[in-house]
Formats: sequence, structure tokens, C-alpha cells
Amino acid sequence: MNEIFVTGHRNPDTDSIVASMAYANLRHALGDRNYKAVRIGAINDETQKLLDRFGIEPPPLVKNMRTQVRDLDFDHPPALDRSVPINLAWRTLHEGSLASIPIVDEDNRLYGMLSSGDIATHDMQAMFENRITDVPLFNLLSVLEGTLVNEYATSVSSVSGELFIALPQNYEDAALTNPGSILICGNQPEVIQRAIDSGVGCLIICRSDIRPEWVNCSANTCIISTPLTARRASRLIYLALPVERVCATENITAFHLDDYLDDVRETLLKSRFRAYPVLDADERVVGTLSRFHLLRPRRKQVVLVDHNEAAQSVPGLEQVDILEIIDHHRLADIQTGQPIRVRNEPVGSTNTILTGMYQENGVVPSPKIAGLMAGAILSDTVMFKSPTCTKRDIAMAQRLAGIANVSLEELGKSLFSFGGAEKSAEELFRTDYKQFHISGQNLAVSQITCADSQQLLDRREEFLAFMHELQRKNDFDMVILMITDVLREGSHLLYIGSDDTIQQAFSVTPMNNQVFLPGVMSRKKQIIPMLTALWG
Repeated sequence: MNEIFVTGHRNPDTDSIVASMAYANLRHALGDRNYKAVRIGAINDETQKLLDRFGIEPPPLVKNMRTQVRDLDFDHPPALDRSVPINLAWRTLHEGSLASIPIVDEDNRLYGMLSSGDIATHDMQAMFENRITDVPLFNLLSVLEGTLVNEYATSVSSVSGELFIALPQNYEDAALTNPGSILICGNQPEVIQRAIDSGVGCLIICRSDIRPEWVNCSANTCIISTPLTARRASRLIYLALPVERVCATENITAFHLDDYLDDVRETLLKSRFRAYPVLDADERVVGTLSRFHLLRPRRKQVVLVDHNEAAQSVPGLEQVDILEIIDHHRLADIQTGQPIRVRNEPVGSTNTILTGMYQENGVVPSPKIAGLMAGAILSDTVMFKSPTCTKRDIAMAQRLAGIANVSLEELGKSLFSFGGAEKSAEELFRTDYKQFHISGQNLAVSQITCADSQQLLDRREEFLAFMHELQRKNDFDMVILMITDVLREGSHLLYIGSDDTIQQAFSVTPMNNQVFLPGVMSRKKQIIPMLTALWG
């Protein structure tokens, strides 16, 4: 089952984080368990306070949505233990029409790769040799479909030696004069007894009755009985070697589940193998990858909440399939390859929209989720004082507070109490920071909302120094920090850029890169529209 990621914007605020969790929770309640809330930025202090209050962990962090190996429909062939005989590996390759298979150790970690070419090379070499070395007895019995005749009288664990076949005519005694040899014979009792008496290392009896004296033999000879013909046994014995002897173990190109498709393509262009092992984070084999798997990759599926602008969304957005957008901001520049569901409403919080969706589907959020959603509405509407706030926001927040059994006033005050004195100016600036592209102008606007702005204004020079550096590195035309004071119902603006722009956009006279805008509480409705009107 493919995961569908629900994500808010970069540098997420409380509304963004809670919206992703609330929507995934709604889909779960409706039976769609493959929806997963994620975040693409750090949790700010306000959001963490809200999550801690209701005992809920934040969504996992996703750095980007680029297509990865885990998104491909790669093959899942058997991964064989390095001890299995070549014969079994050959059957696995042949029956599965596979080019190669992974060979693993006892921990399922990659040991090597085995191809039909590796087996063919071994088979050709065996034609010119007449000896096998250290073939495990278990492998030999398996390949020959045999049984150990004198299993209680031998401690042999592996077989080595020069190979001989006792033919009915013109038989020579070479094998009997070489105690370490391996002798294959048929229904030849005299030869069998002579071989045992001479101490042949291994005696393979093909299609013959087994006499009691052979069963009770206490000699060091390993006696095996097989239903195969002597000719077939003489061929298969070379395939009893463990695959670790013939598989490739050096210069193996392997990929991991988290590797990005762009990087994989580049690597494949430099190599010519037909299949490559795929490993998980613990280096365990999970499959094999071939070039044709890259032709039609399965794209990640995403639902965007609380934003619809590419610059604010997850890196790698161009490589995903956007399934749905739920937002309360202006429509921006995101494009899709096919029609999708879009829910965009003029309210103060995405969670107000989501509360309506819960109602429409007859789903009552749990008290914890309801408490989070109420807090998110309070956060985005600045305790209902933002001009973006609507009567619907207030009504939905009150309904959620009733489910969660919390006081909206107390919850709001706890959210906006400033607790970032120990943080750097950069950390505070990036808490709720967005980039905008308006009529060819590049703009960065951060907003910090608090109940007492003086603590932040005391650090004015720290903020301006960081904003200067941010402008230089990113070539911004303007960088603005809104310090929104809930009690004063207005915002202090610190800015880097044109004084004339601030003066014309807000009809104020700025001084030393700072101005106070009474009644201005919303970046979305009171800052961006004024700059858009000026630059447009």
C-alpha cells in the first residue's frame, strides 16, 4: 500500500503542523489508513507547547519528496544464503528467468551477486579439472538426492579429492591407490568393497542395493547412495560447491532504499550490470534493481495543506503527484498534471476548513485532536484579533474547545507567552518564515507573535544583522520581520530594503528600519496584499 504524505509548508507554523495531522486523522477515521502526516521543517516553540499540552508527538520530518529507490517497483527475487549449492542457485535463476540473484550471509546482508554467467564459467572450468575441494557433505547429499549409508560411523563434514568413475569395462585401480579420491560406481559389489578396504575418501554408489556390511562400515570412507546414474552424478557433483565460491564479491554496485533516482540514473550510466542489489538502512538485501525499473517510476503522492505555493512547499515537488490541496491563502503557482480536489476558503485558519470536513463526514475528532485544532485556529487568527478571522473561525474553535474541554482564552494565552529568550535571532526569525515572488520582486517575511513584544525589540540589532546577511545570500529585494503583539493589537516591522517601499505601502514614516503598524496582525491579509498592490 503506497503512502500518501500530508504536509504543510516549510518553516511550518502551528496551523500547518496541526492541519497535516488533522487531515491524516480524518482519512484514517474514514478507512484510508495510507495517509501519513509529515512536516518539512522544524517544530517551533508555540507548536511544541501545544503538542506537549495534549501529549501528541509531532509528525516525522521529511527533507524532500524526490523520487527514491523505495518508490520504484523493483524486483524481489530470492536472496540465497552463501552456503547453498550452485545447483539450487541455478534452478532458482532458471525457474525465475532471472539475470542474477543476491547472495547473503547469515544476517541477510549482501555477500555477493550470482549470475548465470558465473555458473557457466564455473561449469566450463570444471570440464578441465578432475578434482573438487571442501564440498560440504550436506550440499553433496542434496545435489545427488542421496543418503549417507554409514552415517553413524563417519564424522566427515566435507568432501575433497580427485574424481574417478568405475566403469564396468576396462576399469583401472587408480582410484583405489589414491586414498583421498572420490569414486563413483554402479551396482559393482566387488569394486565397492575394494574401495572401502583401500580407504577411498568418498564412495558414491549409483542405483545399487546397499549391503548391511557397508551400512555398518566403520572405515573413514564416506559412503553415499544415490538414485542417479553415474554419468549424472559425475556432472552434478561439481554443482555441489557452495555459491560463495563462484559468486562475484568485489566491485559490486548496490543501491539503498533512500537513494535518489537522479543519482541512481547517473550511476547506472557508468556500469553495465543487468541487476543491482537494493539494501535497506541495515544493509540487508530487499530486492534487485534493473535499468527498465527507471523508465516509469512510481511518484510519491502528496496532499498539500495550508499552502499552495511551490516556493513554500517541499523540495522535489516537481517529482510528486499532488492529489489534493486544502488551504486558506491566495492561489499561487503550483501546477498539476491532472485535475485534483482543491478546497480553498476565505477563513483565518486551515483547521477551520478541516473542522467543517469532519462535520461533513460525520466524524467527531478525539479530544486531543480537537484541542490541537482549536489551538491552531487561535494561533492563526491571533486569538481572533487578526483581520483574517471570520465568524466561522470563532464558531469552529468554540465547538472544538467543547470537545476538548478546554478554555479558549487560557489556551490562547499559553500559546503566545514568549519562551524563546535562549534562541538566536536566526532561530527566532526562521520560526515562521516564508518567501514570496511578487511581480519580479523577491521577498522574505517572518512573523513572531507574542503577548509582550519588548523582549524581542530589545534584540533589534541582532535581527537586523541576520536579515542583512539573509538578503545578501539569497538576493532578496526586501526582508521583513513582523513582531506581532497580541495585547497591543499591532505589529512592529523590522525590515531590510527600501524605505520608500515601506512608506508607500503602509502610509507611514519609518525610522531606522523600524515602524509600528497598529491593527496589522496578518502577513497574508495586511502585509503581502499591500506590497503586491505597490509592486504590481
